[in-house]
Amino acid sequence: MSKFGSMFATSAVIFTLILAVAVNPAVGGDGYSKQQQLVDKAKLTLEKFSADPSIGWTEVQARYAKAIFIVPQLLKGALLFGFEGGTGVLLVRDEETGEWSEPAFYKMRTGSFGLQIGAESSEMVFLVMTTKGVESFYSSSFRIGGDASVAFGPAGAGAKGQTSLTFSFDMVAYTADQGLYAGVSAEGAGVITRAKWNESYYERGTRPTDILLKRTVSNPGSETLRTAVAAALR
Repeated sequence: MSKFGSMFATSAVIFTLILAVAVNPAVGGDGYSKQQQLVDKAKLTLEKFSADPSIGWTEVQARYAKAIFIVPQLLKGALLFGFEGGTGVLLVRDEETGEWSEPAFYKMRTGSFGLQIGAESSEMVFLVMTTKGVESFYSSSFRIGGDASVAFGPAGAGAKGQTSLTFSFDMVAYTADQGLYAGVSAEGAGVITRAKWNESYYERGTRPTDILLKRTVSNPGSETLRTAVAAALR
C-alpha cells in the first residue's frame, strides 16, 4: 500500500470513530445519563476557561453576558468531506434577579468539502451578549454568523481597549483545541435544539422556553454547573 493509501485508510478509521462518538455519545451506567455527563463536562470546561487568562473573558463581558453556551467537546474530522459537531448546554441569566436558568441542550453542526485529512477535539464557550442572541436559541434552529453575529476572543473581542466589541456582536466565542487541525471555526455553524435530550433530562414536552424563560422545570443534577456559571460570570 502506498504512503498516501495508508494515510487515507488510517484517517478513514479515525473519522469513523469520531463520527460514531459525536452522533452516539457514551451512556454511563447506574442511571448516570449522557445528559448528566454533558452537564458535568460543561462545568469542567467552564472552570478550565475561567482559570486560563489566555482563553478567558474580560470582567465587562462576564458582568453583562446574558447567557452562556458551553460545548465541552466539539469533534471535527475530515476525509474529503469535513464533519464538525457536538452537543452543548445553554444557561440564561434572569435580568431582574441575576439567577441562572437550568441548562437546555443543543447540538452544533457544520460541514465542508475538500481534500483534507485530520482530526480534532475542541472545547468552546460562547458568551451571549445581546437579547437577539438569546432569542435565537428559542427557535428550533439557527445559524451562527448568520442569524446571530459572532466575534472570536480574546483577540477578537476580549483584549483591553477593545471591550466595545462586546456589544457589537450577539456572541463572543472562545475555543481550546487539541489535534491535527490548527483551529476551529463556528462561523456558519448550525445550532439545533436537542428536544429528546431536554425531555429526558426534565420531562416530556419540555421546550427550551420552559427551561430558559418560563423556568417551569428543574433537575438537581445541574446545581453544580449553575453555581460554577454564577461564580465565573459575576
